[in-house]
Amino acid sequence: MLCKPGTLDPKKAEGKILACLRGETARVDKGEQAALAGAVGMILCSDKLDGNEIIADPHVLPATQINYKDGVAVFAYINSTNDPLGYITAPTAKINRRPAPFMASFSSVGPSQVTTEILKPDVTAPGVHIIAAYTGEASPTEENFDKRRIPFITMSGTSMSCPHVSGVVGLLKKLHPDWSPSAIKSALMTTARRRDNTESPILDGSFNKATPFSYGAGHIRPNRAMDPGLVYDLTVNDYLDFLCASGYNQTLLELFTEAPYKCSKSASLLDFNYPSITVTNLSRSVNVTRKFKNVGSPGTYVARVREPTGISVHVEPKILKFESIGEERSFKLTVSKKTAGMRTEDYVFGGIVWSDGNHYVRSPIVVG
Repeated sequence: MLCKPGTLDPKKAEGKILACLRGETARVDKGEQAALAGAVGMILCSDKLDGNEIIADPHVLPATQINYKDGVAVFAYINSTNDPLGYITAPTAKINRRPAPFMASFSSVGPSQVTTEILKPDVTAPGVHIIAAYTGEASPTEENFDKRRIPFITMSGTSMSCPHVSGVVGLLKKLHPDWSPSAIKSALMTTARRRDNTESPILDGSFNKATPFSYGAGHIRPNRAMDPGLVYDLTVNDYLDFLCASGYNQTLLELFTEAPYKCSKSASLLDFNYPSITVTNLSRSVNVTRKFKNVGSPGTYVARVREPTGISVHVEPKILKFESIGEERSFKLTVSKKTAGMRTEDYVFGGIVWSDGNHYVRSPIVVG
């Protein structure tokens, strides 16, 4: 079923379309093994682990990939008759696919293994089946058996999502040259979208509801990021306080700053002015402080909280008024369990939105 090298019977495979199960060996190599055995086509069926993920591979013979559910149906059909029939048609472009976007099954997920108080990932961006120029020095499969050469190829992975985000950052920096890197990151995160084109929550690769540990603040929306209204900004001292709260001593801090830096006794990872809010190991009521900088027109912002299940989130103040660009205002969240002694077995998710009726500044809230 896995179409591994040396496992296919040419007497059975010749002139046939082979159904191969994904896993253990490279997807394109399965097609190569099918071709070597005399097959004229291949159906690559996703295994349960890969679920609904479909990869546009440059196969060496006519081939198609289908999701796990459809693969189960194909194998059931093949086993139901002594003369299974099938055909493969020429490919056509598909637009307006639904649901989209959804998270690739290979995408890394949180929580962060380094600092659990920082939500990772930050955001998600297009990274699957991205058309890109390709070198003529290598084959599209990068396998020695492949002698083809092509000018363009579809590529997938974080390395394809990164150029999208980098390009958007470049455009934002051109539009707002006075914005810091932190302000740009904030604009991307607080304007991101958590729903797909069916207006439902973004799904994972198995079409289950995804969480901020999959997509962070959501899927980037460049046009919204141009005018976020408010941003969470950070200075060098904010990062130094973050290192202080992480346990860095004076000797280590000197690696990051030219002059000696005295750690504040009140430095806390919870108060790091990040566009997401994460509280871990919650056993008592804790306070989380954030500070906004106005980068838009004057306005009055009102807070709306979506509390994580079983968690109470109190905002003070609930209204922030900004009268000029660059003006800063702080707010405090008090996070606690609704029932004393209740246990939080897993992470729970919520969010806070500040809006003036025109801008919607969203931050995910994660509690574990």
